[in-house]
Amino acid sequence: MASMSRKHKLLLGLIALVLGLYVVVLLLGRITHNAHLHDVAEESAVPNVAVILPHKADSKVSLTLPGTIDAWYQAPIYAQVSGYVKMWYKDYGAVVHQGDVLAEINAPALDAQYAQALADLDAQKAKYNLASVTANRWRAMGHSQAVSGQSVSVATADEQAAYAKMEAAQRNVDHFAALEKFKQIVAPFDGVVTARSINVGDYVNSGGGQLNAAGGASELFTVADTHRLRLFISVPEIFSYILTDGLTAEIHVPQYPDRTFTAKFLTASLGYDPNTRTAVSEFTLDNADHALWPGTFASVSLKANNNAAHLLKIPTGSLVFQEKGMQVATVDQKNTVHFKNIRVGKMADSSTEVQAGITADDRIINNPPADLLEGDPVHIVTPARGYNQSGWEESGDDD
Repeated sequence: MASMSRKHKLLLGLIALVLGLYVVVLLLGRITHNAHLHDVAEESAVPNVAVILPHKADSKVSLTLPGTIDAWYQAPIYAQVSGYVKMWYKDYGAVVHQGDVLAEINAPALDAQYAQALADLDAQKAKYNLASVTANRWRAMGHSQAVSGQSVSVATADEQAAYAKMEAAQRNVDHFAALEKFKQIVAPFDGVVTARSINVGDYVNSGGGQLNAAGGASELFTVADTHRLRLFISVPEIFSYILTDGLTAEIHVPQYPDRTFTAKFLTASLGYDPNTRTAVSEFTLDNADHALWPGTFASVSLKANNNAAHLLKIPTGSLVFQEKGMQVATVDQKNTVHFKNIRVGKMADSSTEVQAGITADDRIINNPPADLLEGDPVHIVTPARGYNQSGWEESGDDD
């Protein structure tokens, strides 16, 4: 019995020892886990940031803008007389010379008015001739004192009135004669027919083209001179200083992806559109082979000397917009954040020129967190390969 009692006590002791060891292991594990969580929490409380160094602004400024190519001369041609289209002679794409007949209009009402004007002129000529003969007779009798001076004056006045009516009739004839010429639609200059909006039998209205269902009128033809072309682009206000004599532009168009055209600066509007803050500028380019057509969309590349080449530039994503003005977040040697007020110059999608507030040695946080505050500690890291799309070399500790 005594032996069994000792064995029982020994077993209980072993069990108690194992349980004690297990409790100790649990306590040590919990303490270690809590310490690890504390370390992780402290490390997580310090944000990871990537920093960049400001770059010196480029000596050249380059920008790509959309543009529209237009004809050197382009004229929509409207009818000056009302009538029906008798025949058209030039179609889309026809090469024409100044004075070539494009179409003829049948205008019987105008023909009748012209004939009436000629008849009125003949009648006024006859009246003037009679008044002139009568006045000459009265003046002859006046010399012999056979009639009174008043009668001679009346006859002379009648002659002058008849002459004035004859001249008015002549001007009326000239008017209808000019309109008669407008029955032929002619090309105003050498060029190409880019539009034809009429057909045989269409009714066209004086001062307009074919009447549509809404009562509006369109041009009969459009003729364009395309031996040279005009290029129009809208240049942002901040880049308008590059618009000077000697500036050239490289042009790419969708229909010729492997061909580059060159245009020369001609003039600018010298005023900005208040809605877009851009200035319309005009360039010219030769088109001897007529490869380019009016209305073509163009991608225009401009390059010029940068008048702000002495400035520094930073990624636009590093800017911090505050009530006090524009700022950047910098990191000192102790990896502590400090905000600096800056004055910005030209801003673009990817980079911004800084006129004052930073130096070339400042480490600037790229895309700073929104909750970052003055004096916060940070952990500087280098983004994984492929994540840096800012174009700046980012320095820091790999993490």
